Amino acid sequence: MPSHRAVPSRNGALPPTLHVERDGPEDPVAVLRLARAAKRNALDDATVLGIEAFFAAPPPGVRAVVLEADGDHFSAGLDMGELADRDAFAGMEHSRMWHRAFERIERGSIPVVAVLKGAVVGGGLELASAAHVRVAERSAFYALPEGQRGLFVGGGAAVRVQRLIGTALMTDMMLTGRVLDATEGQAAGLSTYLVEDGAGPATARELAGRAAANSPVTNYAVLQALPRIAETGRDEGFFLEALMAAVASSSGEAQERMRAFLAGRGAKVRPS
Repeated sequence: MPSHRAVPSRNGALPPTLHVERDGPEDPVAVLRLARAAKRNALDDATVLGIEAFFAAPPPGVRAVVLEADGDHFSAGLDMGELADRDAFAGMEHSRMWHRAFERIERGSIPVVAVLKGAVVGGGLELASAAHVRVAERSAFYALPEGQRGLFVGGGAAVRVQRLIGTALMTDMMLTGRVLDATEGQAAGLSTYLVEDGAGPATARELAGRAAANSPVTNYAVLQALPRIAETGRDEGFFLEALMAAVASSSGEAQERMRAFLAGRGAKVRPS
């Protein structure tokens, strides 16, 4: 994969713990990299707010994002230095800030592919679970150690991680400190792809490129409608599906793609 070039986002300067890179202004895929390797990419407030700012206003022309990390670990979770003395209300506001930031990823308008390696722990797993596609390297391992530290998850795990792996397994991880290796995490649903160490960035870049080539209307429908359909009733789900299908197929780009397919110019589905 060619080397990336650092580019600014529309929201201005990000904290030094985040790097944004892109292979030129025409590249539809941007890389957002956690750059705090000496701290195993632990997430402090500045980094979380920087993530929110980036996804609130990605660089112009970006249609997919790869979320990576420097060093050997994706993220070892919350920077324990952020655990200042707070009353209950301030603690709730801090948690809601994380929710708001990661919601920018999950419920945004562009697909996000995360590259997981080494520690994907606590808040790092909460960040990873907000991505739409997760590529894990063999070195990846997963844990929710909050229970052993007298804490409770606060960055969205109770919703996102529980939805991915189920209540029983999440309960086990929090009560016993169970650590899942990359293979167990794949089986549980924490990763979408499992690759050899070092292969994650190239795999994620390829997948993000595929997503970026889709119609933006279709990608928006997938990111916005599917989670809501999963959380609603059967009849409401069918209605939302019909509504989004009509909206997506009515776009000019969708109609042009269908004409190309019917004329024999479109790519056919083949086994990978």
